[in-house]
Amino acid sequence: MRLAVNIDHIATLRNARGEQEPDPIAAALLAEQCGAAGIVCHLREDRRHIKDNDLARLRQAVTTKLDLEMAMTSELQQIALSTKPELITLVPEKREELTTEGGFDIMRHFAVVSEFLQPINAAGIEISLFIEPDRHAIELAAKAGADIVELHTGRYALLHDEARAEELTRIREAAAYARSIGLKVVAGHGLDYRNISPFKEITDIEEVSIGHAIIARAVMTGLDEAVKEMIRIIS
Repeated sequence: MRLAVNIDHIATLRNARGEQEPDPIAAALLAEQCGAAGIVCHLREDRRHIKDNDLARLRQAVTTKLDLEMAMTSELQQIALSTKPELITLVPEKREELTTEGGFDIMRHFAVVSEFLQPINAAGIEISLFIEPDRHAIELAAKAGADIVELHTGRYALLHDEARAEELTRIREAAAYARSIGLKVVAGHGLDYRNISPFKEITDIEEVSIGHAIIARAVMTGLDEAVKEMIRIIS
């Protein structure tokens, strides 16, 4: 299983003082050096952490894979087409939320999503949809033009005991189904050093995307050790 590191909250720390440090691009390069298979950044409409210049610099610097998380807006579509990351991940976005609260509602927005993704697909950029671990949502993601589904693990992260085990089974079954219809499968949201271990056994999930837990651990141990520790766990 591979690790993609989300560096949004390096930018959050920088923006708290309105200065230059810590630099999210330096963090991305260090994460790559420590074994990360990709770098994730979310360019939000309100630019609360990653800024446009950060994205441009990341595109220049990242040598593994740059995954641009984005909402379904015409502005961000044009930014994706001009920046040309290896991958875009379409996520739902609400201005008042602290973090993404759930999977993209592909069932409600299927027709619009399908049209929105066409120029991105034509540009040769891989497309991932961040969705709930639901069979129908997976089918619609494939029909809309997704190459990858990122299964939302936030509910799993909040549950405990039997309820968590049931949600893990739901994720495992969704991952197997997505792979069976030709999609790549990744997972993310709320995963940390305590709850990630069971995902090693879900062989249909090839990558996990983790940000907050790694950056929080890095405050105590340094980013290099935080990334390496997560890679040790998932390997």
